[in-house]
Amino acid sequence: MALIRAFIAVQLPEALKKELADLETQLKKNSPPVIKWVDPNSIHITLKFLGEISTDSIEELMLAIEESARGIQPFQLEVRELGAFPGLDRTQILWVGIKGAMEKIEELEKRIEAHTAQLGFPRENRPFTPHLTLGRVRDGAGPNELQRIGKLFSEINFSTSNHVDVKAIDLMKSRLTPTGAIYTCIGSVNLK
Repeated sequence: MALIRAFIAVQLPEALKKELADLETQLKKNSPPVIKWVDPNSIHITLKFLGEISTDSIEELMLAIEESARGIQPFQLEVRELGAFPGLDRTQILWVGIKGAMEKIEELEKRIEAHTAQLGFPRENRPFTPHLTLGRVRDGAGPNELQRIGKLFSEINFSTSNHVDVKAIDLMKSRLTPTGAIYTCIGSVNLK
């Protein structure tokens, strides 16, 4: 029985990934070196992190995703505004926010939580906050660095005309490497 690290996500269009790459380049110029930036080609909207799963469970996970997506038609999300978890004053994760058809993505996430819970996956304790992770602050960052990052993020007004057409939900495999995670789509369910 082989194990893989997996999650369920919505992929981004290439034009948006390019804009996020440009944004990261701009941010890197003025930010302290304590941020580990996410490869823009790997940025996605996570609906459910599954952790280590057996490859034997892929088929039932795909059925759970299909059931979760049943009756949800394709929808559009907007991408704008920069933010941080847990907040700009003590930044750990830097992100770009999601707006638009929030009720649809929230319903999709709620269904995925319910169907994966039936398969034994623990429910997420935190409220669902759809976002695009740009970077993570490394452990050991000092208060001055955190303040500088928060100030930098609060001063940039990011918006884009690109949007995310949510037409499919993907089961993704994540392989960790020294240079970052490599993601591969192992199954996809189209919204109809």
